[in-house]
Amino acid sequence: METEKNNIRLVLAPMAGVTDAAFRKICREQGAQATVTEMVSSRALMMQDKKSLKLMELGADESPAAVQLFGSDPVCMGEAAAKVCSVSRCDWIDINMGCPMGKIVSAGDGSALMRDPDLAGRIIESVRKSSDRPVTVKFRKGLDSGHVNAVEFAKVCEAAGAAAIAVHGRTTAQKYSGTADWDIIGEVNAAVRVPVAANGDVFTARDAVRILSRTGADAVMIARGAMGYPWLFREAAAALEGREIPAPPDYFERVGTAVRQTRMAAESLGEKTACLEARKHLAWYLRGMPRAAFFRTRIMSVSTLADLELVERDILDFLHDEERRRDV
Repeated sequence: METEKNNIRLVLAPMAGVTDAAFRKICREQGAQATVTEMVSSRALMMQDKKSLKLMELGADESPAAVQLFGSDPVCMGEAAAKVCSVSRCDWIDINMGCPMGKIVSAGDGSALMRDPDLAGRIIESVRKSSDRPVTVKFRKGLDSGHVNAVEFAKVCEAAGAAAIAVHGRTTAQKYSGTADWDIIGEVNAAVRVPVAANGDVFTARDAVRILSRTGADAVMIARGAMGYPWLFREAAAALEGREIPAPPDYFERVGTAVRQTRMAAESLGEKTACLEARKHLAWYLRGMPRAAFFRTRIMSVSTLADLELVERDILDFLHDEERRRDV
């Protein structure tokens, strides 16, 4: 994520169980300039776990892109980084030091590393020395309101060799509740020389403009705002360039995109897994649509592409009926 060199301003954040290759491709089509894989366990990768190897696969034209690793053992993380470089054509390696989920934190991984900056620094150094790609780090505001150390942690990351950092403006304790603190991201940006990506509470194009203006960051990293709405990237791009923000897609386009995403996912994940994942993705794409609750119930029973096509047909029939009612 060498934002100054590549003029990258809009990045799709890594999200476990969300940012698979198909969704990343859709987001890139809509204007995401860089993407990051779902987080990959360094331990599982070194055990030749097939699922971990699958998570690292990039699309044919997916660049610039990163593989994100997580773990708390410097040696294992270094070995995993070397493995990534041997099997992936990623442009850089990102280290997850921001995941707030209980099972990750309890193992000493993710944002738990913010309680031990020295260990975090050794992990970054190990990954950097074992890799022939730039290394970046994503972390949070701190562990909780009483332990806010993002600025000090950023300096450790920079000193250890991180080429860029991304900061989520919430603490581990907050997880995804409350409001992201953009001011702490600005403080981090002022304290380091490496490029900084700002993350947290970017749900509209105007949010993207505001977070960059407020923090002075080099790039905005969009996460939940893109779930079911990849068009946020094209809208944010227009806002950042001072252009008129494009009209939002209608529900015909939303449904068509969701189904196309599922078909692409089936090619890499297999039909069963892709359809299971489609249940949440399609529900996100339908947010705000009349009778969305009814169709979400239907979606929960989808297990094959044929099932998905039946639901798609019924949704489109409903949308056409709604159009006819409005025209009467």
